[in-house]
This record gives sequence, structure tokens and C-alpha cells, in this order.
Amino acid sequence: MEIDTMYEKLGISQAVLNFGKKIEAKLKDRFDRIDENAEYNQMKVLKAMQDNRVSDIHFAATTGYGYNDLGRDTLEAVYASVFHTETALVRPNLISGTHALSVALSGNLRPGDELLSPAGKPYDTLEEVIGIRESTGSLKEYGISYRQVELLSDGTFDYDAIKKAINEKTRLITIQRSKGYDTRPTFSVTQIGELISFVKNIKPDVICMVDNCYGEFVERMEPSDVGADMIVGSLIKNPGGGLAPIGGYIAGKKECIDRASYRLTAPGLGKEVGASLGLNQSFYQGLFLSPTVVASALKGAVFAANVYEKLGFDVVPNGKESRHDIIQAVTFGTAEGVIAFCQGIQAAAPVDSFVSPEPWDMPGYDAPVIMAAGAFVQGSSIELSADGPIKPPYAVYFQGGLTWYHAKLGILMSLQKLFESGLIDL
Repeated sequence: MEIDTMYEKLGISQAVLNFGKKIEAKLKDRFDRIDENAEYNQMKVLKAMQDNRVSDIHFAATTGYGYNDLGRDTLEAVYASVFHTETALVRPNLISGTHALSVALSGNLRPGDELLSPAGKPYDTLEEVIGIRESTGSLKEYGISYRQVELLSDGTFDYDAIKKAINEKTRLITIQRSKGYDTRPTFSVTQIGELISFVKNIKPDVICMVDNCYGEFVERMEPSDVGADMIVGSLIKNPGGGLAPIGGYIAGKKECIDRASYRLTAPGLGKEVGASLGLNQSFYQGLFLSPTVVASALKGAVFAANVYEKLGFDVVPNGKESRHDIIQAVTFGTAEGVIAFCQGIQAAAPVDSFVSPEPWDMPGYDAPVIMAAGAFVQGSSIELSADGPIKPPYAVYFQGGLTWYHAKLGILMSLQKLFESGLIDL
């Protein structure tokens, strides 16, 4: 077949290709459901843009202070409409998801307050923000205490322990939707809503913030639809659609977003300043494309789950479970497996495919990390990427793919590398 020849030119053997074909043939119904959700979310984004009367004037660049930036202000209104919130902060100077979370936390917490995580330890890069690991400028340095409640053995919330942990100092509860570098299940929007309702019944004035990274447009609802006071994410993940070159968002209640904006810029300035520097068109267009891009990434994740489950590896979620983010965890149990997988993903990239990634001591992590990401935007994890810490249980985390076909190639190439290294048999 002509397409088989094309895969062969890209380095995929017939044995690997045939194995993948057998898996893919069984996923049609699953892929159809993913496409139905994408269609719904596409219409949701389109309606938000129409309701806010988006025009090409909103793509114009501003400089300096950015006063009266119509494109910026309208974009934030569009995000608020999409996520059904009072307002939003969508800025290129929110440089990452970690930065957006740090701004949201530091803007809404004061000395003497306590931050509570009911889902165990948060993602590694937040440890220094909070002060779990000592770092200059952490919340801990400013007199903000922290406690966490571990999840139950089945990966669900320990409601009894959460109730005991909430006290008079508890000001903000942070809920990480996705798994991070952990092999726990990702929380569904319904689960998050149940937790928020439980918490609000105990302490109505507590702020509930959701780290929404990797979860946008995977379901038809978002955490802001079920009571979250703030949702936070990165534009080089789902909502940027692969076009946003930088940026993050914080959406939610006006008082929470205003406080975050004063931390992002300066007290008294808030959302009124901040030039968009000609980036607005990519932000708007990326958001418009996001539902279908997320669908492609989801198909890749489902394919990866079924491929590696068939080979006997532990995968989270498994091949049949419902999906609540775009991340697929595969536990290899060896550093060699993680490295070979990531090298396969890199070899499938359109950018830097000739580079072979190796583990290194990245800032913000407590172990060497290997990252594969031959992306058009540096670090973009809505593009085909994989990464993981080189420490037990030696799990890799795969995500992204601007198209389903590219995500598929990435998984096949990861198989090829593992097959050539003698780490798997087909």
C-alpha cells in the first residue's frame, strides 16, 4: 500500500505498522464520541466569539502600556464567555501554567492564610512556589502555610480527611485536575464539582481554584461550570490550539481575577495595562482551533493507551476508561523504557527530529527529567510531546498532537524504538 511505503520512509517497520493497525481498527466508535464532543465545543467557542463581536480590528498590535487594547479586552471577554465566568485574565506575560498558578495564588492569599490541596502533592514546579521545597519568594516566605490531604488508594478524594483539614485559616483550596508526574487518575469535571460543593458547605467563603492544564475542551463542561472560583491554564497547552506562542489565562469571579491582575502588573494598575504586541490573532485563532486540536490529541492518547496496554504495561487511564485530560501515562519500570519512548516521540517530530533527547537536571524538578518535544513553540505540550522524571516507577507522560495522524506516528515511532532496543516483542 502507498501509505505503508510512506510510513516505511519515516522509519516504521511493517511489524510495528501492522500492530498499530490492529489496535486502531477497534477504536472507531471511541473516536466518533471524541469528535462529537469536539463539535459541541467548537460551536461553544464560535458562539463566544460571535457574541463578543470579534473583528479584525481586535488583531491590531499595541505597545507600551497597552491602554485601551480592544483586542486584549475582547479576548478576555471571549474566554469568560467560553468558560462561563465573570471575567478573565489572558496575557502573553503569563509565561506558563506554573506562572499563571503562582499569580493566582499569590494574588488571592495573604500572610496568615493557609493553602490546602485535597489531592496530595501538586505538580513538581509548584513545590517551590508554595514552599514545599525551599525557594526564594515562595508563599511560605510570605507567611502563607500549606497542608495537603492524600488521595485514597483508589485515587479518589478522602472527604473525611478534607473536612478535618479545613480550619479557620483555610483561605484557598487548589485542585489539580490532571495527574502531573503521578499515575493517579485525572479528575472529571463532575468529581471536581462534587468536591467544591462539599468544601463550600463546610466553609462557604473559601476560594476554590482549579489547575485546568491539559483539561480544556476534553469534556463539554469545565470546572467553572461546577462552582470553581478560578480556573487556570497555559496557552501553549489546550486553549492555544498550537498557535499561541506564549501565554496563560486565569478565569473566574471578578474579585479573584482583579486580585490576580494586581499581582501580575502592580497594585492600582491591574488589567488596565499590558500591551498585546501583535499576538492577539494567534490567541484568537488558536482558541478557535482548540476543540479540534484537543480531539486529535485525545485520539492519540487513547491509541497510546490501547497499544501499550496490549503489550502488558500499566497505563493510566486504561484503554477503555473515560478521558478527562490529554495526558497518557505509561509505566515502563525502567529508565531505558522511558528514554526509548521519548526518543521515539522526538524522532517523529517536524522540528529537531534529528535530536536525541537525554535526561537532565531541569529547574524546578527534584530528579533528572527527559523531555521530547520537537515543537514549533518551545515547550508546547499541545504539540506532540512526552516527558517524565527518571525515578521510580519510571513512567512516561505522553500528550499532544496537533493532528491525529501526527499523534499516531509518534506512538508508532515510540514502539519502533522500543522494538529495536529489544524492550518489547510484537
